[in-house]
Amino acid sequence: MTKKMMTGALLERGTLVLVEDDPDIRLMVADIFRGAGFKTHAFAYGQEGVEGVDRHRPEVVVVDLGLPDIDGFEVTRRIRNISNAYILILTASSHEMDTILALEAGADDYVTKPFRPRELRYRVEALLRRPRLRTDTTNLTGSSLDPQPAEDPAQEPADQAPYYLEHNGLQLHVATRTVRVDGRELVQLTASEFDLLHSFLVHGRVVQTKEDLAQGLRGGQGTDSLGRMQDDQVIQVHIANLRKKLGETAANPRWVETVHGFGYRLAAPMEDKD
Repeated sequence: MTKKMMTGALLERGTLVLVEDDPDIRLMVADIFRGAGFKTHAFAYGQEGVEGVDRHRPEVVVVDLGLPDIDGFEVTRRIRNISNAYILILTASSHEMDTILALEAGADDYVTKPFRPRELRYRVEALLRRPRLRTDTTNLTGSSLDPQPAEDPAQEPADQAPYYLEHNGLQLHVATRTVRVDGRELVQLTASEFDLLHSFLVHGRVVQTKEDLAQGLRGGQGTDSLGRMQDDQVIQVHIANLRKKLGETAANPRWVETVHGFGYRLAAPMEDKD
């Protein structure tokens, strides 16, 4: 393969927007992703980054929490209003509340500074292996992550997966990635929350550990001990947010049941609880 052909192939990885005010880290991270084949646009200020996302329509956005004009939480919220890109947070803080706020703002994952270049690349590549249609964004930019029109479910072959999964009054529509509870559509689920709910419905009463669930979000790829600790925290936050949006509690689950010491599983059918 010629150098020109290799360069063209690398550029097919997609577009990435980086929002980081530290010039040394900004240069290093930009070099990491340009070397990995991403067309990378870097910005030092939060508002510039939001405008850059609107202009360049990336597949991935990497956002630092500590920015000089508006913080990374607000940047994430503004990006989520206009884009379905995957958002990875960079943070120098290990406080759980920062993780919770970032994920609630619409981020998909986070990496704590200092980080290894390989870990950062791995996290982004793991995001890109996940399903691409988000359910938490109403006004999407035109990127390769935008949803394609769903096919008529009546035309699906009989041997394919069912058009929707149903349990205890909840319907999860696979093709359109939408969720209805007692006939009411939930429009605010993030991609991670949707994927976790889908996993519970598919596996039923089989217990899944936090590591199982994290690997499912990463496309089946494992990680090291440090990554597993971060994954555990991310899964706990996603499940807490999912339960809140579904209107249930850990003490009285309708869909997501905690199996203490092991993990999580789908709650029993309501008729079995009578």
